[in-house]
Amino acid sequence: MAKDLRAALDRVLTAFESHLDAVEAAQDEDDPAVLHAAGTLADAFEAYDELLYDEYGVDTPFVVYDGDEDDLEDDDLEDDDLDDADDHDDLDVDAGRD
Repeated sequence: MAKDLRAALDRVLTAFESHLDAVEAAQDEDDPAVLHAAGTLADAFEAYDELLYDEYGVDTPFVVYDGDEDDLEDDDLEDDDLDDADDHDDLDVDAGRD
């Protein structure tokens, strides 16, 4: 099963690269190639996430946004979630960017 998980991770990385290529070549964010690449990336990530959970019982810290803001409710974000965000204050998300 770990072999399948590695293959799924490779598909996620390839999908990220394809998404970046589509974005760089696009005229705007609604370009069909960008939307297709985004869908492929979301599908690849969800497959990886499911395999990771099935194999190790671990979730990734990400949620795939489907574009429907109506699904986001105030009670979806609990106080504990906000407290957990403070645990990552030492992360530098801008590292390596110009």
